[in-house]
Amino acid sequence: MNIQQQDDGKHGVFQALDGDTGKENLAGEMAYTWAGEGMFIIDHTDVSEDYRGQGIGRQILDKVVAFAREKQLKIIPLCPYAKSVFDKDPSIADVLRK
Repeated sequence: MNIQQQDDGKHGVFQALDGDTGKENLAGEMAYTWAGEGMFIIDHTDVSEDYRGQGIGRQILDKVVAFAREKQLKIIPLCPYAKSVFDKDPSIADVLRK
């Protein structure tokens, strides 16, 4: 699974792509909105029906958390999926906005 980030300075998305370059299928995505310089809001997570139950959402979230740690950013998880994972996994709580 190849996870790529796109960002326009106001909004962004992490997309999980499956397959060969040029023939990739969108397996899932996690969208976010910037909330100031040091923080962003996870708005939405979607995993394609063909990929559900394979841990794609968690793989994307792990990439988002790694990005936040690397850039010293905080996350506000408004998306129900992302919030549920943050609630269950204290190992990623360091990137949550307190």
